[in-house]
Amino acid sequence: VQLQASGGGLVQAGGSLRLSCAASGTQSSFIIMGWYRQAPGKQRELVASITSTGSANLQDSVKGRFTISRENAKNTVYLQMNSLKPEETAVYYCFMKLLSASPYWGQGTQVTVSS
Repeated sequence: VQLQASGGGLVQAGGSLRLSCAASGTQSSFIIMGWYRQAPGKQRELVASITSTGSANLQDSVKGRFTISRENAKNTVYLQMNSLKPEETAVYYCFMKLLSASPYWGQGTQVTVSS
């Protein structure tokens, strides 16, 4: 199984980006998909996750600005990020987990928010 993340880039504060992460190498359904981020010098933190039934969980700091969604048929997860802040500059990693396996990770995509 491989995850391919895309959609990162440079954006001004207040701007938007949409991250995508697609899985290949399996037809199985992932029970949970989501995104972590890691800023320089900081620990990796969970940003958002979504279950196979569409139940979403978002970090308090991004609620109202970020939306997570998924397309089960495509084994793809999205993170729509609006009103981005400079402190949200980080490498964003997608992850997906099958029922009986360790999570799979994407390669990370850089998000840079300029002030």
